[in-house]
Amino acid sequence: MKRYDFLLSYDISNHKRLRKIAKILEKQAIRVQYSIFLLKDYSKEELNLLLERLLKIYNENEDDIRVYKIKNHGLHFGSALNLKEPLIYAGGVFDEYI
Repeated sequence: MKRYDFLLSYDISNHKRLRKIAKILEKQAIRVQYSIFLLKDYSKEELNLLLERLLKIYNENEDDIRVYKIKNHGLHFGSALNLKEPLIYAGGVFDEYI
C-alpha cells in the first residue's frame, strides 16, 4: 500500500465547526500553523476516511478545506484537492490525485 504526506489547510467561518475540525486533526495530524496540518504517511484510504469525517462538519458555502500532496521535491500545487470543487474527490476516490 502506497503512503504519502499531505498538507491540509482550512478556513472555517464558524467557530463551532472550526473547533470540531481542529480537534479531529489534532488527533491525527501534526499542526504546522494555526490552520495548517501535516498528514504524515497516509494511504489514500486513510485520507478518504479523514476527509469523510471533515465533510460531515464542513459547510461548502462558507468554509474552505484544501489538501496538497507533498512530493519528493516539494508541494504539488497543480493538483490540490479543493473540497469546494471536488473534481478529484468523487465517491471517496483520489486515484487521479494520488
